Parts: sequence; C-alpha cells; structure tokens
Amino acid sequence: MNSPLNSLLPLPRSVRLGEGAFTLKNPCTVFCHADPLTTAAVRRVLEDVPGACWRFSDAASHADVVFRLTAETPGQQSYRILINREVIEAVAHDAAGLFYAAVTLAQLARLSDNLLPGCEIADSPDFPVRGVMLDISRDKVPSMETLYWLVDMLAGLKVNQLQLYTEHTFAYRGHEEVWREASPMTGEEVRLLDSYCRARHIELVPNQNSFGHLERWLGLPRYNHLAELPQGGAPLPWGGKRDKPDTLCPTDPRSLDFLADLYDQLLPNFSSRLFNVGCDETFDLRGGGRSADLVRERGEGRVYLDFLKKIHALAAARGRRIAFWGDIIIRHPELVPELPQDAVALEWGYEDNHPFDAHGALFAASGIPFYVCPGTSSWNSLAGRTSNMVANMASAASNGLKHGACGYLMTDWGDRGHWQPLAVSLPGFAYGAAVAWGYARNANLLLHELLDRHLTEGFGRTLLALGDAYLLCGALQANSTELFKILASPRSRPLSDNVTAASLRSVLECVDAQAGSLPSARSIIAQETGQVIRLLRAACHRGIALIEGGVDDDRTRRVLARETEDLMAAHAAVWRLRNREGGLKDSLARMEVILGEYKA
Repeated sequence: MNSPLNSLLPLPRSVRLGEGAFTLKNPCTVFCHADPLTTAAVRRVLEDVPGACWRFSDAASHADVVFRLTAETPGQQSYRILINREVIEAVAHDAAGLFYAAVTLAQLARLSDNLLPGCEIADSPDFPVRGVMLDISRDKVPSMETLYWLVDMLAGLKVNQLQLYTEHTFAYRGHEEVWREASPMTGEEVRLLDSYCRARHIELVPNQNSFGHLERWLGLPRYNHLAELPQGGAPLPWGGKRDKPDTLCPTDPRSLDFLADLYDQLLPNFSSRLFNVGCDETFDLRGGGRSADLVRERGEGRVYLDFLKKIHALAAARGRRIAFWGDIIIRHPELVPELPQDAVALEWGYEDNHPFDAHGALFAASGIPFYVCPGTSSWNSLAGRTSNMVANMASAASNGLKHGACGYLMTDWGDRGHWQPLAVSLPGFAYGAAVAWGYARNANLLLHELLDRHLTEGFGRTLLALGDAYLLCGALQANSTELFKILASPRSRPLSDNVTAASLRSVLECVDAQAGSLPSARSIIAQETGQVIRLLRAACHRGIALIEGGVDDDRTRRVLARETEDLMAAHAAVWRLRNREGGLKDSLARMEVILGEYKA
C-alpha cells in the first residue's frame, strides 16, 4: 500500500510504472478534446481534488493535462492514462471512459498529495453495468442531500447504475392514503436526481415492485380486492405465514389497470429505458387464493410467467424494457426459454454459497440477458455480515463473468425497520464496485485500508470488525444474524441452541474493544458507528438476560428499559442525519414492542 497506485479503488486492470513524477501546478492547465457535457463532467471531478487548482484551456498546446477521445482505445468505458514529468495524457474510447479516467486521476492526486507518480494505466470494466439498488420502502427514504452524496460516492467508485427500490414510496396522484406517512419521492425530485445521475454517467433506473411485496397497498380496504389472498396467510418457505395480503391477483384484469396507472405516473420522470418491475417472492400464489384453480390446472410457474408477460407488454407499450427478479422463474427452468428475449433476469442471492454458477448457466443457455445481484449483507444484521458479504460479492462476480452476465447489481435492503445505519452498507458498496469493475485485480484487496482512504474516515477497520462480531455468538442465520433476532424478536422466540451467555459476552468484549479504539470525530460516519455499537450491546444485554432469567428481575428490566429508550432516541437522531421523517415511526414501533416487554 506504499504507492498511491496500489490504493486506487477500484484497482485498474493494468499499471506500468514509469520514471519521475508529475507535480500539479497552481494552476494546472487542462485541455479536454470532447463535447461540452463531457468536458463539464471531467471538470467537476477534477475540481473536487483538495488543494488543486485547474484552468481549462481551449488549446492543447502548453497544456499540462490533456483529455481526448480516440477510437484507438478499445472497448466501451475504457481509458488509458500516461503520466511523466512534463505532462499527463488521458485518452478514452467514449465519454464514460474519459469520465472514469478523470476519476482515477483525481483519486491519484488525492492519494499522492498532488505529486503523481510516473506510470501508464490501462483500464476497462469487467461488467458493462455496475449498479446499486437501495431499498427506500422499508422504511427509510433518504433525503435529497443524501441521495446526491450517494451518487457522487458511487460515481467515484465507477458505478454506473442506481435503482431506488419502491413499493409505496413514490407520490402517486390519487393514492395518497398509501404514501401519506412515508415522505415519498416526488416526480420533481426524481427528475432532479435523474439529471444529477446522468451528469455523472449513472443511469437512474425506475423500480416499482409490480406483483409481490405490495402489502402496503393490498392491506388497505381500497386495494384489497386486487389481492390474490385478500385475507393474508400465505405460507413462507422459511416457516410461518405472512399476516397481510402481499401479491396481486394475476387473473384479475383490474391488477393490470392498477399497474398501468402507476407506470403512467412513474416512468415519465426517468430518462432510462430500463424498468425493474420486481415480481419476486410471490408466495401468495401457493396459498390457495383466487387463482388456485388455475394454479392447479397449469402450475404456479405458468401462471407467474403469463402475468409477467402482461407486465412486459405494459412496459413495452410505454417504451420500456423490463428487468425482473429471477427467483420464481428459476424454480421452473423449463419455462426460462419462454421469457421475453429482451427482458433482463436479475439473479439474486445473498449467502456465500448461493448457486450463482448453476443459475447463471441456466440463464446463459436460454439466451436471456441477466445480472448477478449479490447483497451488502447489511439488513437484519445490526452491523452487517462482513465475511459473508465479501464471499457473496466475489462469487457473484466470478460466476457472472463465467456465464456472461451483462450486469452486476448490489442490493441493500431495509427489512424489519431498517435499523442499520448507511455506514454498515459502505463496505459492501466499495467491495462490490471493485470486483464488478475488475474481479481479478480487486477480489483480494485490503478492504479496510481502501475504505479509510476513500470512504469511511478512519472507521473502516472498526466497521468491518463489528460486521463480523455476530460470528462469536455461536449461531449462524441465513439472511440475518442471531444478534438481530434477539433484539427484534419477542422473548417467546427461543434462542438458537449454540447461543450462550458466555458467547454473547464474547461479542460484547469484541464490541467494547472496537469502541475503545474509535477515532475522535463527530462526523455522520462516527455517529452511525456509535449507533451500531449501541445496537450490538443492546442485543447482547437482552440475550444474556433472556438466558440467565434476568428479564424476570425488576432491576434488570429497568436497566434494559432505560437502554432501549436510549437506543430509540439515538436511532431517531441518527436516522435524521440522512433520511426523511417518514418511516421512522414504523421503525421505532418495532423497538417499542421490546420496550413494552420490559415495562409490562
């Protein structure tokens, strides 16, 4: 890590050291042989370098830094940078490549204190699409300031697609009762964000779940008639039942009328021609609902596919190409070849052993374009699942490359109250962006060092360590951690067999050690890290009390109640640093249930 060239994020495909170094002058003259929009994007990136001063010139002669487009650089988004004592030259195949050349040059200037080492960098991405999907429906809707910050951060990691996962958090006209308390995105805000993204070579893709995960709609009397299972009660694959109706009835024509209204309001705010229609986890189709006779006659997969094709037609009529989650159709491999050939399958999975290889082979054999979609492992965790995240992200990249995936989409969910702060997701964004850009060069990067150099202000090692603290508690959970379940579940839920008071005290020792070594800061990252520590401690204290019978002791219950009240106050304060007020009440209500146990 001594050379700034080893600290770039993502690490480039090829770096050849040269002689000497280039010192940025004050000012440094820049010539950009490109259209005005591309030049403006390059200027924006360079002007973000601390301590540097740039003067853009209309002439290449005597320029210190030259950017130019050339067909000689092969491949979309590719670029080359040549640095010697006298000049820096950056060439690229297209506007995106020139933008990424500027991103790399700006990183190098920051890392080298404006004394750039002589070198030649040749770079291009593994995946043409490298995206992030952020959940804004359970329950956090970020402020516009946060969204702009996120776009800048992702552009600096060479991410080029952003999706905001939506169930009910767009301000649809005529449907105010669904989103009134949610602080939703408005059409104007989406258009502003779309423009902001385009200026940074990020495609803002509309996202509206269109089949399942519509409980916020279907649980209301006005929309209940559209539900496949109006009374709720769908059986879940992991056990238990869903309380509320969740899935549209695919055999009711009114379901398509409902979707058409949403699409007509949502889609005109986006310049992207791609549209993620969701359609995952449609478990209500197995619950003996309104389509039960047709499901028995034709099969669940066929009923699902027929409705997906109707959604495809709705989107196509509005000039959009659909992307959809592939978890249902992959269970019916005989139907995969019948998918619309222009649809993009989103092959998602969030564990380190998810079968990206087998599923990718199936989609590839059918000729259906697909993305691999790993996760940040942040949700249902309190602090993340660092080791699982790294393995999951790496497997998605390696197997996506193996089978020709056309995209890599990182997902970041907010299940059950979205308790984890955004800082918990940053390691996943950074690592996923790196392996999506170049798997071979970035799979084994020193993540904690690069996080601190680029994103986490000295908290990288702590966030990664806290993200693996759950491994000490003695039980592993799919898509969650036992620590989260201890804190989020009623006392009637039995703890996993291997969890002991001693194992939870081991987690506390790890958390306390990390807390004792934190940098002194009051930044947002610092406050979010402090909240992660509070969450982990509260989970351990609750678990130990449950195991040792302390929740039946008045004194212990008072202590736990005070801790929970403090946790809720801190949760609200940290929430408001980056997010809108809507959704906070619902998120806090989940903590309120546990507080009620202590005060009963």
